[in-house]
Amino acid sequence: MEYALSLLPVTVFLVGLFLFDNFKLVRKSLLALSLLWGIVSAVLAYYINSSLSGIYAQEISTFSRYIAPFTEEILKALVIIGMISKRKVGFTVDAVIYGFAVGTGFALSENLVYLYQLAEVHNFTIWIVRGFGTALMHGGATAIMATLLLTGVQRNKPVSVSVWPGLAAAIALHGLFNHFLLEPVFQTFALIIILPVTFYLIFRQSNLMMQNWVEIEFSSEIEMLRMIKQGNFKATKSGQYLASLKDYFKPETIVDLYAYIRLYLELSIAAKRNLMLKESGYEAVMDEDISQDLNELKQLRKMIGKAGEMAIQPVVRMKHRELWKLNQLKK
Repeated sequence: MEYALSLLPVTVFLVGLFLFDNFKLVRKSLLALSLLWGIVSAVLAYYINSSLSGIYAQEISTFSRYIAPFTEEILKALVIIGMISKRKVGFTVDAVIYGFAVGTGFALSENLVYLYQLAEVHNFTIWIVRGFGTALMHGGATAIMATLLLTGVQRNKPVSVSVWPGLAAAIALHGLFNHFLLEPVFQTFALIIILPVTFYLIFRQSNLMMQNWVEIEFSSEIEMLRMIKQGNFKATKSGQYLASLKDYFKPETIVDLYAYIRLYLELSIAAKRNLMLKESGYEAVMDEDISQDLNELKQLRKMIGKAGEMAIQPVVRMKHRELWKLNQLKK
């Protein structure tokens, strides 16, 4: 019973988050990586905290409130920072699931150690607090960190800047939980209520945003690509804007800009098509020449340079979500 109480709740919660994702964008390989890093970070935290407790000689309660949250949350965050930096995460739903998976791995490792150390203790209250309280706190703290980090990146802030609000929130939640301002059981019940409601609201908002992003941009991109192929693009506002750039760029660069926009639109439409197929429960379509097209887009991006890329921002954007979207075609 102790094993069930301490290990199952956080695992079931993670599975529930995964199943609740309408678009099924979470990659199982990255989910496994997140779980594995959670386990590794728990091992690293154990040795680091042991060393720090010897150096600072604090009481256990003081150490768990003010020092351990820093080391543990920073370690857990490292894999999420790497994934977002490499544009493996595009939407808040993904960030929540990957973040919670890291916390799940950490909590499972930590609770297994406690189960071993307290093998003779048959107090269900301890395991309820550890399984439903501490374990969910670990998952929730890292999920919140991942959400805030991704939000900052989507607002075009660098990862090095966006990471601090998320880390601060995770450390604060962790430290506050370890203060046990309420009785442990009451605090655990409060967490059981607050976390699902919070994640439900985040998922709902993220899914609405994703739906609008896919449907609205999909239609506008199809229309823009149709106008380009029919030779009527110059009659549009976007076409008139691009025509005005001829005074600032060489003719061959203008040609590359048009080629870049056309290829980007084709790839973007293919990526959004696959997102809609996934949402409907179908397998994504992988075109045979997709790798060649992605490489060609990469070369065109180099040819137009930063100046060209900035010049066409009103027509096509290459921010975090757009780059993540194109990464989905590589799968």
